[in-house]
Amino acid sequence: MATRSFQVVLEGDPDSKLWVTYVPSLEFLSTFGSTREESLEKTHEAILGYLEAAAKKGIPVPVGHPDAEVVSLEISVA
Repeated sequence: MATRSFQVVLEGDPDSKLWVTYVPSLEFLSTFGSTREESLEKTHEAILGYLEAAAKKGIPVPVGHPDAEVVSLEISVA
C-alpha cells in the first residue's frame, strides 16, 4: 500500500481550549479535538475520508508542495 504525506497546521485555541488542524493541500480540510493527539487522530480520519470520497468520485487529489513550510511572520502594528 502506498503512503502519502500531508502537511497539517496545528493550532491551540486558548479561548476554547481546543486544538484545531488544517490541511492546506486538501482545500483546508479542518477538524479539532480536546487534545493535540485527539485533533491529529481526527485529522488522520478526515484525510482518509477525503481520499476515499475523492477516489469514489474520480476527483484527483492535489499533490502537496514538498518544499512548503509553515512560518511565523512578526508584524509591527500601530
